[in-house]
Amino acid sequence: MGQSLVKNYVHIVFSTKYRQPLIHPPYENELHHYLGGICKKLDCQPIIVGGYTDHIHILCMLSKKIALMKLVEELKSNASKWMKTKDESLKNFYWQNGYGAFSVNPSQIEIVVKYIQNQHEHHRKKTFQDEYRAFLKKYKVEFDERYVWE
Repeated sequence: MGQSLVKNYVHIVFSTKYRQPLIHPPYENELHHYLGGICKKLDCQPIIVGGYTDHIHILCMLSKKIALMKLVEELKSNASKWMKTKDESLKNFYWQNGYGAFSVNPSQIEIVVKYIQNQHEHHRKKTFQDEYRAFLKKYKVEFDERYVWE
């Protein structure tokens, strides 16, 4: 085979450390754009970035040139440093250590986009922990509750 052809959609989810509700306007939209810019820089075309006060959802195409772990590392480290520069109240802004990443079937992209667009509405009824547990169950990821949260 003469060339490498890759199209991997990935839905990445991670929260603030201890799920602190630190992501608010005006920095919320700026943060989403900033994270999208990091994805673009790493050749991982962002489809949508969204979230709620205590977590982020990123739907992007994972580049064949970077490992998922490296993408998430770059996203979290750069965004954390950036957020700390935005306001004195954010000087202790940190992301949780872990993350979730789930493959998305191309036929399901619009469903995931709408899901991410509706995060604020969605979280009027459901906590991040319940949302994340549902993802883990949907994707049949075995987990130990003692080690998921920090």
